[in-house]
Amino acid sequence: MSSASSTLDELTQALRCLPGVGPKSAQRMAFHLLHRDRQGAERLLLSLAQALEHLRHCDQCNNFTEQAVCELCSSGNRDARLLCVLESPADMLMMEQTHAYQGLYYVLMGRLSPLDGIGPQEIGFDRLIQRACNGSTEEVILATNFTAEGEATAHALGVLLRAKGLRVSRIARGIPVGGELEYVDSGTLAQALLERRPATN
Repeated sequence: MSSASSTLDELTQALRCLPGVGPKSAQRMAFHLLHRDRQGAERLLLSLAQALEHLRHCDQCNNFTEQAVCELCSSGNRDARLLCVLESPADMLMMEQTHAYQGLYYVLMGRLSPLDGIGPQEIGFDRLIQRACNGSTEEVILATNFTAEGEATAHALGVLLRAKGLRVSRIARGIPVGGELEYVDSGTLAQALLERRPATN
């Protein structure tokens, strides 16, 4: 195998790490970047390198930021009594687009999935509990997705948080069962947030 083929194979395999990208799609992306958009490839390389070097997790909400504490957590205009728990940064962006929520956030960066080896330690339940028990939080809103894993995550967190004496609520099912927040329109998400209900045991 030539070094060129080996390098191309490595690029193709690297692109397959992206969600939803299979072998053929990765190969098309590689050919496009190399043949038709080398400037785009260089921009992608630079942007990815900068993101890896400068972005970190916020000490408070666990979302990506360049500072120790992100701009949203540092804002004095947010309601510190409310803490909304989400699975991903994309879910947080969707929640912000509703303009229906003015509290703070905690991003799990995942959800419970025992079959994939993802348990409470892997998504930092302990950090969330510590964050929720900071003395300011009065209500924790569980806004994980309405998938089997998201429901299991919300249930487990509800049990732990109520044991700490916190009020726990779950966003209402304005969202289709099996739906993910990232793909729901902002009006539906706003309604689900406004109609949140106490989490069940």
